[in-house]
Amino acid sequence: MPEQLTPRQILDRLVAFPTVSRGSNLDLVDWVESYLASWGVAAHRVYNETGDKAALYASAGPAVEGGVILSGHSDVVPVDGQDWSSDPWTVTERDGRLYGRGTCDMKGFVALALAAVPLAVQRGVKRPLQFALSYDEELGCTGAPPMIAEMARTLPRASAAVIGEPSRMKLVNGHKGGTGFWVHVKGFEVHSSLLPEGVSAIMEAARLIQWMNDRNDENRAKPVTEIAGLFRPPFTTLHSGQISGGTAHNITAADCRFVMEFRVVPGESVEDWAARFEAECTRVEAAMKAVRPEAAVLLDRIFVVPALTPETNGAAEALVRRLTGDNGTMVVSYGTEAGQFQAEGYSAVVCGPGDIAQAHQTDEYLEVSEFEAGWRFMQALVEDLVQ
Repeated sequence: MPEQLTPRQILDRLVAFPTVSRGSNLDLVDWVESYLASWGVAAHRVYNETGDKAALYASAGPAVEGGVILSGHSDVVPVDGQDWSSDPWTVTERDGRLYGRGTCDMKGFVALALAAVPLAVQRGVKRPLQFALSYDEELGCTGAPPMIAEMARTLPRASAAVIGEPSRMKLVNGHKGGTGFWVHVKGFEVHSSLLPEGVSAIMEAARLIQWMNDRNDENRAKPVTEIAGLFRPPFTTLHSGQISGGTAHNITAADCRFVMEFRVVPGESVEDWAARFEAECTRVEAAMKAVRPEAAVLLDRIFVVPALTPETNGAAEALVRRLTGDNGTMVVSYGTEAGQFQAEGYSAVVCGPGDIAQAHQTDEYLEVSEFEAGWRFMQALVEDLVQ
């Protein structure tokens, strides 16, 4: 008889793997794959280009349509510069909370999903419980799409996908989409007294940032659509949170680099917004090249996350409402992999233990009561799949 670990025991194992996005997750994947195999459940890996990270998916139960996907990510954010009260890579319980990096975001849900797999095997589910584990969610949900595409191609189609980002076990049926760029503005250095003969990368970058400010003003002022009105704020936002450049106060800057992101309400196109920004970069670049042909605006697309749009009579929403009794409606302005599942044709929602306010924080924690509520959800889900 294989070892059947409790959800808490699995959580202890998962947190002990320091799967910060900048490093490999293969040690954790090895352990998860081995645990699933001990219960006769074969897992399949989808590697990144360099082979140092992998997504993992598996299916427990008969190879029929109508199952449910439980999806989470393996990566966590760094603890660098954070003053933790206990070891971030060891789950520490105190005052009704489980402290540790990733307990909330989102190894708590992953542990619960893994604990549900043996239960599904033992109960003899009639529809499969499918498990999905991605990488690099924290870098822009970049690891999930190849995994989702392979699942859609190789597994019987599931009727619902539950992405377990922290929502206090409340149903989230919509979120904004997003995309982002690293922008490298290349200028031409001259003494600042000869400004018209050079190109200041900083001042040209400022034109692009002002374009973003202008679009925010326009979006804030235009009429709010019904679906946008569900969100806070109820419009698409453009933002730059990092910028660097220049060498001295009296030299036109040769380089300026900044990052920009869009948070796009459902009903508007992420790609349309990206194309508008690219067109503005082309316009600014042309004016720069008219002064110095060496000048340029270089773009590096760093992530694309489709919006999760509330579904009419969605199977995933109906499932979570049935299992949790939650009749409320909640949307969020951050992105998740739920939008990527929906883009692949799955009915998808977000529902998981924990509070998003704890994600990425010093002394990140998951309430024990939330973890227990998550386990009740998993038990109810398996019973639903038995019917």
